[in-house]
Amino acid sequence: MISDMATRGEPSQEQRVRLRRAHERLRTASQDLQSLVATEPIKGRWEPERAPAEILEAAHEELRQAYAGLSVCQTEILGLGGEVNTVDVHDDGRLLCFSYQDMLRYHGPSSPGGVAHAFKAMERAFPLLDCDDPLQRREITVATAFGGPGARDAFELVTRAVTGNRYILDPELARPERGTTLERFVFRVSYRERNVTLVLREGFVTDEFIALARKKRSPQEDARLDIIKQKMAERVMSSAAADVYDRTRGA
Repeated sequence: MISDMATRGEPSQEQRVRLRRAHERLRTASQDLQSLVATEPIKGRWEPERAPAEILEAAHEELRQAYAGLSVCQTEILGLGGEVNTVDVHDDGRLLCFSYQDMLRYHGPSSPGGVAHAFKAMERAFPLLDCDDPLQRREITVATAFGGPGARDAFELVTRAVTGNRYILDPELARPERGTTLERFVFRVSYRERNVTLVLREGFVTDEFIALARKKRSPQEDARLDIIKQKMAERVMSSAAADVYDRTRGA
């Protein structure tokens, strides 16, 4: 399902103000966090003091909220460059369409990358399971080695698989031969008598992300991880689903 920016016309004055404020909020939040964690010392004269943990956390949260707010504005007002893709399912005779922003609002701003991965996995898998019609929402089962909460919540919103006990976290699906960075990005989606297994292609997740995500982090490392998550989400969402996830044989 696509929403074309060309059909929207010029943004109204109210929409322009909303966009400007969203951009300003993100710019301010980024600058504030930078001043806390990335201020350069002046050799022999001054060393920056480490900010208290509660101040850093508040700055992280403001950056996450500002980023999510701008994304929503760009989608709703500008159509994200002309296209808003949705993952569509049927539920009790009704067609339900879920955008990335719907999933991000449901999950919250903490794991935009995981939400993006789930969106692309569903966008890739669902047509392979039924190329003619949207799937029946409550007949979809998901198994994955990826334990991220963003992916879990995105699948839950679309399929209700978590509450229906059809979402399975299965470490056995991991593919260690693919290396530490890629091994857990495996999704097996089943529908009726069919299933498809997807693995992440290279270039969408960095080694730094995996290293930071799996360790006990300092406030500065938390700030760095937030930035990596946002960049990863942008990289994933700006790519075609088939370029992000490859169909492969099931584990």
